[in-house]
Amino acid sequence: MSGADFSDPAVIASLAAALEVAGVDGIEIEQGARKVRIVVEHGVLGAVSQVNASQRNPATAHSSAVKAPMAGIFCRDHPASFTPPFELPREVVPGDTLGFLRVGPVLLPVKASGTGILTRSLAADGSLVGYGEPLFEIEPCP
Repeated sequence: MSGADFSDPAVIASLAAALEVAGVDGIEIEQGARKVRIVVEHGVLGAVSQVNASQRNPATAHSSAVKAPMAGIFCRDHPASFTPPFELPREVVPGDTLGFLRVGPVLLPVKASGTGILTRSLAADGSLVGYGEPLFEIEPCP
């Protein structure tokens, strides 16, 4: 079975467009010794989706959950990181990387969607998580 040709600009553009539509901030793909990292800079569409996401759960104003954007293996830290894991509680702002999901050779960052205090990690490192499964709990700053 042959893989996608990630040296083809059309493949990269198509993949970046799909990531932006899905609201994904970026991916990292490894094929043998080759590695491709795509980071999506969200414009107006990203801001609108964050506002809509915060309006969906008005009943949980005291805390919110950071949910898995897709199914995969949860990794608290990047596999190539040499820094110690962060301690809880921890203040976070939108875009802070909280962990990663590994899906085959793809490593997808899990980012904070709002400002607050990260109080709990709900998924164990190395565990299989499903789409929409809560991974972290964030409480608003006082």
